[in-house]
Amino acid sequence: MNVTRLQSMLAGLWAGLLLAVGGVAAPSLFAALERQAAGIGAGQIFQVEARVSLAVAALLFVLERRRVRDLVESGQSASAMSATLLMALGALFLTVFGGFVLHPLIQAAKSGQPTTLSFAALHGISAALFWAKALLVLVLAWRLSSR
Repeated sequence: MNVTRLQSMLAGLWAGLLLAVGGVAAPSLFAALERQAAGIGAGQIFQVEARVSLAVAALLFVLERRRVRDLVESGQSASAMSATLLMALGALFLTVFGGFVLHPLIQAAKSGQPTTLSFAALHGISAALFWAKALLVLVLAWRLSSR
């Protein structure tokens, strides 16, 4: 299987995961369970999603570096900072910031500890970053599938 096909498949699966988690799983929890239990379940789902996103972003980064290296070795001109690489790094940054910086702050605010922003503000920022990541990954999957 060539690198571009593998990248396209990974990005498509990643986009599907993000849409399923943010658009189906989390809203379904809040529709079926009481608010506190749904919040705990959604938090767990988003932590798993963050770990999967880290792995997929890292793999896409490595595959893109390999693709560019192969192009250069075959005598073609290729930029080391391709759009694919930048999108994977952008999604990686949003994952790290949302899942590993904001999530602990949200947990602290939920438990009543003092934080610089309220739970609602932190949750809103986290949701906006998640959907920005989902959009970025959708664009990445689209670009890779049209190569």
